[in-house]
Amino acid sequence: MLRWLRGFVLPVAACQDAEPPTRYETLFQALDRNGDGVVDIGELQQGLKSLGIPLGQDAEEKIFVTGDINKDGKLDFEEFMKYLKDHEKKMKLAFKSLDKNNDGKIEASEIVQSLKILGLTISEQQAELILRSIDADGTMTVDWNEWRDYFLFNPVTDIEEIIRFWKHSTGIDIGDSLTIPDEFTEDEKKSGQWWRQLLAGGIAGAVSRTSTAPLDRLKVMMQVHGSKSMNIFGGFRQMIKEGGVRSLWRGNGTNVIKIAPETAIKFWAYEQYKKLLTEEGQKVGTFERFISGSMAGATAQTFIYPMEVMKTRLAVGKTGQYSGIYDCAKKILKHEGFGAFYKGYVPNLLGIIPYAGIDLAVYELLKSHWLDNFAKDSVNPGVVVLLGCGALSSTCGQLASYPLALVRTRMQAQAMVEGASQLNMVGLFRRIISKEGIPGLYRGITPNFMKVLPAVGISYVVYENMKQTLGVTQK
Repeated sequence: MLRWLRGFVLPVAACQDAEPPTRYETLFQALDRNGDGVVDIGELQQGLKSLGIPLGQDAEEKIFVTGDINKDGKLDFEEFMKYLKDHEKKMKLAFKSLDKNNDGKIEASEIVQSLKILGLTISEQQAELILRSIDADGTMTVDWNEWRDYFLFNPVTDIEEIIRFWKHSTGIDIGDSLTIPDEFTEDEKKSGQWWRQLLAGGIAGAVSRTSTAPLDRLKVMMQVHGSKSMNIFGGFRQMIKEGGVRSLWRGNGTNVIKIAPETAIKFWAYEQYKKLLTEEGQKVGTFERFISGSMAGATAQTFIYPMEVMKTRLAVGKTGQYSGIYDCAKKILKHEGFGAFYKGYVPNLLGIIPYAGIDLAVYELLKSHWLDNFAKDSVNPGVVVLLGCGALSSTCGQLASYPLALVRTRMQAQAMVEGASQLNMVGLFRRIISKEGIPGLYRGITPNFMKVLPAVGISYVVYENMKQTLGVTQK
């Protein structure tokens, strides 16, 4: 959106010296494609597209519904003019809130200052990119006319929505993420966009996890059996020899089933923790989002953790040991009691903070570095850059928390593998280090890293296609 609007700024700006009705008439005539004096939703969409302004179906419908005062399904010139005048008033308030020194122009330092107040920290270079995308005359400042023309047909109504317009988020699930959930506006919640987006993410996660399940099972097997029993190629040969090709996906059903409850609980808990950590009306900052996201991840893990244990048991189990998820749960409960469903819970919980913290910090650092050093005329890094930042940040987060993940997995499975030797977290750490050394804490990390790039790629492709299928509006 930051690029195609610039193409429309110039023809609109050329009419700035004319009286407002003439200016509005020019725009209305461009939208009234059949010349009958009214604009329906189809003409609005086609007209905006011809002007180089494809807002997306939801945004265009929002403009139409807001402007259609008499609800006859059409916009006449008076309704069109009233909508633009009302919208300009809202944009004027947003402009004044950014124009801190009241000189009639917005500068990069004012954008930095305003966003910092609202809990979003950006660099001077990033603010300049924002200005450059709006600036029509090359002065590196934005006056009211440039601001008005840029947001003329954008249905944002206040500075918070404008900031969301400048930000970019993605809903990629690679199976190990404990990062902060997506945030949704009230409009998205009311229109049903939030559940469509979560559903798209859930389906993408299911396809991605299923596609990389053999690598995930190999990782679990290497974590549990240690260095002497298995390497990558030997591990695959051993799994296929023991249970056939289908055994490579053993435990994946549980991994896919837990996506829905985990996502729902994390999303709900995230909203609740944000409310607890901020006073009414206060903006949610990066620190509050990180803490809320980490606590939401911990809450979700607490509820779905028994499924994590069953996934590990199924992955490690031999052919015929369990007939399915229900049989696995029944046998664990019968032979080990309810407490077995939470073996490894403590190291799992301890791993959330370093993973989420490092993942978030590295992602923001990489994205900021790209914007400061490589971006030219856009504040949107683009898909490839964002996916690259996400893959690298996730890898760093996993590297920091992996020893805890390994100990968690061994605790989940040691009743099957270790026999009577049931060690606690500290005991397992000592045993691994004494027998396998520090490298033993990273057993299985190679197949874990091998699945990151394909998982991210598959998840993104499916996610974007599902959003289109479900009618999720692009922001």
